Amino acid sequence: MNKNQIINEIKSKQPAINYRLKERVEVFTDLIFKCLFDASTDLEEHLDLLCKEFTTIAEIVCWDEAKNCTKIWDTFLHKLPEILDLLNADAHAIEVNDPASDSLEEVYLAYPGFYAIAVYRLSHELYKVGFPLLPRLMTEFAHKLTGVDIHPGAKIGKSFFIDHATGVVIGETSVIKDNVKIYQGVTLGALYVDKKLKNVKRHPTVESNVTIYANATILGGETIIGANSIIGGNVWVTASIPSNSLVYHTPEIKVKELKNE
Repeated sequence: MNKNQIINEIKSKQPAINYRLKERVEVFTDLIFKCLFDASTDLEEHLDLLCKEFTTIAEIVCWDEAKNCTKIWDTFLHKLPEILDLLNADAHAIEVNDPASDSLEEVYLAYPGFYAIAVYRLSHELYKVGFPLLPRLMTEFAHKLTGVDIHPGAKIGKSFFIDHATGVVIGETSVIKDNVKIYQGVTLGALYVDKKLKNVKRHPTVESNVTIYANATILGGETIIGANSIIGGNVWVTASIPSNSLVYHTPEIKVKELKNE
C-alpha cells in the first residue's frame, strides 16, 4: 500500500475519539490544584482559565445538548470551597496518623494518597451531575501518577487516609464512611464482573473508624465492614464483619538455616 492507501485504511477503522481530550483534562486538573493549594496563584485569573478549559472539554464530550454541560461549571465552581474543606480534613487526617509526616505542607505536596483523594473528590462532584467522561479521565490521570484507582462514583466520607497509596483499588459503588484508614494494595471490589451488574451495588461498604491494612481484599456489594473494625493485612473478605471486629489470618512461616557445606 502507498501512503494515501494507508491513511484511508486507518481512517476507515479509526474510532470517533478526540484524543486531545486526555491532554485537556490533565491541564484542567493541574489548574484546579493551583487554585486550591497554591497561595501565590492569582485566583481570579486562574478561575477564568479553568472556565475556558472546562468549556473546551464540554465542547468535546457533550454529545447530548440537553445536558447543558457549560451550565454545570457554575455549580462546580460554587462547590470548590466545600471540596477544599473536605480536602483540608483529609490532609489533617494524614498528618496526624502518619508518623512519617513532618508537616501539612509535605502532605499537600508529596503524598500520592492525598493527591488521589483530591482528584477523586473533585471528579465525584462532576460524576454526580452526570457530566460525561471528564470525571473518569480525571481519576485515571491520578491513577497514572499515583497507582491509586478510585472510581469517581464511589462515596467517601470525611477525613479519609490512604497511606503509601500504591495499588489501592476502590470500585464505583463502594461506600466509605468517616475516619477510615486504608493502606497500600487494598482492594474494594466486586465478587465478579458482569455487564448486567451496571446499576447494581457490587462493591463493599466500609463503616466509620475502620482501618484496613496492606493488601486486604474486600469484595461484594452486600459486604459491610462494621464500624471501629480492624482488617489485617492480606485477608480475603467476602461476607459482612460486625462492628468492633479484628479480622486477621495466621500464615505458617518456616525458617530454615542454610548450612555451608
